[in-house]
Amino acid sequence: MTEATPSHAGPFDVAVIGGGVVGCATARRFALSGARVVLIEKAADILEGASKGNSALLHTGFDAPTGSVELALMQRGRDEYLAIRESLNLPLLETGGMVVAWSEEEEAKLDAIEAQARANGVHDVRRLGAAEALAREPGLAPTLRAALLVPGEHVIDAWSAPLAYLFQAIAHGAAVRRGTEVLGGRFDGARWRLETSAGAIEATSVINCAGLYGDHVERLCLGDASFEIRPRKGQFVVFDKPAAKLLRTIILPVPTERTKGVVLCRTIWGNLLVGPTAEEQQERDRATVEQATLEALIARAVEILPGLAGMPVNAVYAGLRSATEQKHYRLRHEPERHWLSLGGIRSTGLTAALGLAAYAAERLGFAQDAAQHAAPVPNLAEHEERDWQRPGYDAIVCHCELVTRREIAAAFDGPLPPTTLGGLKRRTRATMGRCQGFYCGAQVRQILAERAHG
Repeated sequence: MTEATPSHAGPFDVAVIGGGVVGCATARRFALSGARVVLIEKAADILEGASKGNSALLHTGFDAPTGSVELALMQRGRDEYLAIRESLNLPLLETGGMVVAWSEEEEAKLDAIEAQARANGVHDVRRLGAAEALAREPGLAPTLRAALLVPGEHVIDAWSAPLAYLFQAIAHGAAVRRGTEVLGGRFDGARWRLETSAGAIEATSVINCAGLYGDHVERLCLGDASFEIRPRKGQFVVFDKPAAKLLRTIILPVPTERTKGVVLCRTIWGNLLVGPTAEEQQERDRATVEQATLEALIARAVEILPGLAGMPVNAVYAGLRSATEQKHYRLRHEPERHWLSLGGIRSTGLTAALGLAAYAAERLGFAQDAAQHAAPVPNLAEHEERDWQRPGYDAIVCHCELVTRREIAAAFDGPLPPTTLGGLKRRTRATMGRCQGFYCGAQVRQILAERAHG
């Protein structure tokens, strides 16, 4: 398969290591500035690491540490997402969120959460008594005591966003090197020479967006690491589509010192999601699901929303977050070595990605060009018009998710064709329905073999 290759083959102005949401957003930002950019990803396709499994929420930053870099970059990223989403055809499911207190102790914490939200510039938050909260969400368990309404918390498409960022980067000349692992690097005082599994790549500056391997990349290239990745696993349960009718608002827990806690929300694809857990582990490339944990998640979801009792489960999955030994983002800028690490980006990375990209461009002295080539992605959101609703789609390949043959063909004809079944799923929704590919899987794999490897 031919990779996305610009007219220049190197050396590059900027090499971005890591094809997750932060890396894709960063490649976009530098490409928009006119820089010669290469994105390097060791996996066969982008979004194969931490970015493939999350809650897909667009946060306001209401509960982020006041005055923190994380808060500033989250809110900057959110603002840019809202500004560009229509030009890139990115969906927004306007749900709002409620931090719900279920005990006297949790209720007592709502005042501090509200004060923090206002200190963070989120002034439209509002306290709700039990009756008012239940009027908004009558399906919730009547044992709730109070809630804090956060109108700006919304649901987005966690896969289409980074794809759109990278597609726009490619439209502005960026190169992408998938299946390319960084093995080491040397800076000669003017330029980096990165040794990779696919040969050497030269670039003036390097931005480390390697996520779960960010500390490893620092050690390979700089000789030391400024942070230690401690992977944090989150397990999720996805209920069948009828469950989404039971809820319209994101239900957020009163957070603890360690985690934001388990969330209950609709997905952009028309399901209902509960999760994540927060479990420390050593492995960086494997996130398993455990039956007992999944059952506990389901039980908690039913406690919160009793109508979920007996509701079928479509899927379960687990994702890894790039947590470190400290809670805040780990940003390391070495101007004399033309190096920048964007590390320790945890659950807020989807919201903050565009803000982190802008931060990187400012640190390296690149200003964004006003002229932009739009690179809209196909809509995958359930609440917007899908391809099957327009004539001439040829045939339905995945009947659970109503994915058309035309959609699959478009994915392979696009600027960065999928190379894996997971990559095709993230571009089209194929195989992610209630049968999990039982009926369409063979046909989808055959198409993948013919188009990606044929």
